[in-house]
Amino acid sequence: MDIKTHYDLLIEENNDPFRDPPVLQKYMESWDGQAFLDLMELDPSKDVLEIGVGTGRLAAKTAGQCGHLTGIDLSAKTIERARENLRPYPNISLICDDFLTCQFTGTFDVVYSSLTMMHFRDKGRVIGKVYSLLNDNGLFCLSIDKNQSEWIDMGNRKIRVYPDTPDEIISLAEQAGLKTKKKAETENAYLFAFVK
Repeated sequence: MDIKTHYDLLIEENNDPFRDPPVLQKYMESWDGQAFLDLMELDPSKDVLEIGVGTGRLAAKTAGQCGHLTGIDLSAKTIERARENLRPYPNISLICDDFLTCQFTGTFDVVYSSLTMMHFRDKGRVIGKVYSLLNDNGLFCLSIDKNQSEWIDMGNRKIRVYPDTPDEIISLAEQAGLKTKKKAETENAYLFAFVK
């Protein structure tokens, strides 16, 4: 099953991490909790991009700490749900498009992504595009899953993913011209902050 269809189905199944009960929200933070947010060094002057905004779970935490947040996601149904969930935040713009082909109109101080890189086969292309979208001294903050399975098994469907390794991500970031600023680790993820 392709990734767009999978995320559309999640919305139809009412699987929305933004609306999870506290115990599930805490579980999700084992990939991108406060340690990940701290890597972004957010402040009200910063323009920020989230790759794979989903239903807005992380966007709700970052929007109040930055000047403007742009979120992009491939799934129209997911973006529609994100618009509902993020309605209280006037400084958010949402785009339904493929990150790799989207023609952004500006650049960003921070680009971040959590649990999304595994959906891209050509990670070098993704990181190269991030580099082109960052302002000088901009940050690319990334959370990658420690799980190395090539499939997400949802019970009634399987979704092909392309696991990441820290060494691969660091190498590709450096090839793109980024420098590793900080690395961290949580129970379920490796966290990175790269600087342009």
